[in-house]
Amino acid sequence: MRPDTPCPDPSLYDAVAKFQNPTLPRSLWQILNSTIPYLAIVLAMYWSLSVSYWLTLALAIPAAGFLTRVFIIFHDCGHGSFFRSRKANAGVGFVAGLLFFLPFHYWTNQHAVHHATAGDLDRRGSGDVHTITVREYLGLSKRKQLFYRVYRNPFTLLVIGSLFTFFIRYRYWNSSDSPRRRQSAIITNVAIVAIIATAAMTIGLKNYLLVQMPIMVLAGVWGVWLFYVQHQFEDTYWENHRDWNHLRGAIEGSSFYKLPRILQWFTGNIGFHHVHHLNPRIPNYRLQACHEAIPELRNVAPITLRSSLRFVNCNLWCEDRKRLIPFNEVLG
Repeated sequence: MRPDTPCPDPSLYDAVAKFQNPTLPRSLWQILNSTIPYLAIVLAMYWSLSVSYWLTLALAIPAAGFLTRVFIIFHDCGHGSFFRSRKANAGVGFVAGLLFFLPFHYWTNQHAVHHATAGDLDRRGSGDVHTITVREYLGLSKRKQLFYRVYRNPFTLLVIGSLFTFFIRYRYWNSSDSPRRRQSAIITNVAIVAIIATAAMTIGLKNYLLVQMPIMVLAGVWGVWLFYVQHQFEDTYWENHRDWNHLRGAIEGSSFYKLPRILQWFTGNIGFHHVHHLNPRIPNYRLQACHEAIPELRNVAPITLRSSLRFVNCNLWCEDRKRLIPFNEVLG
């Protein structure tokens, strides 16, 4: 626990709980204003293939934005926060996940571990961006240090990482995974094969890839960047398990990413990530209201789009300074 700041008041949990109930009209409206424009743009992209592929690529930008909103719906369903009904969350979440090749139950279970362990140095490795400490880095061989440097390179994390996550990572499972997680991956894989086969027999596999790939790449890079900057910033929170505090992890270890209004809309208010980690049962469309209603949350210093760019160099956790630092500040 950090000695320089007092621990947030646990009554915050009760304060934010007042915002956790979803409203059916707002949830249904978000589905409509996210999926209908997305599907309309995708159809326009197929039409544009006969005009100019540059037009197709230009249309991929708004399509990726709306696909990001669909991901937020998928994400909320995984937390059980989008509908009051568990079946409705599971059904909508499964269908939404097919648009970016993610198995609903498999991803949801892994993401729940992330929420339960964010900021805990002794429980790293599930659903988070792999981060090591300075001491751990200096204890690695030169070859492993190089491997970690390559892994933390922005191109590797954002581009290769997003492609790996959406196209490869969730196509298989581990022997230790529960039967439900394995079943979730298998059903999703079968559905993806059916979608691709249908596309190949109708519009053609080449056309499908020419449209789908740029959308997935753009949405994937943006999604991975959001996930990265939500926890990878200079004065984020990490502690060994014996000193770890969930409340601190939410308030100090999750960013308030203050985006321009249009980007805030496309990202479903996920920039209010400190609120989300306090209570993941709050639907995305109530996160801002919760933030504005509670003084302790309003006092969290925001991160802007411009200031967030420097966080690509937050590579190692320094145990002595209690902050993330770049490689050039470490000998080795």
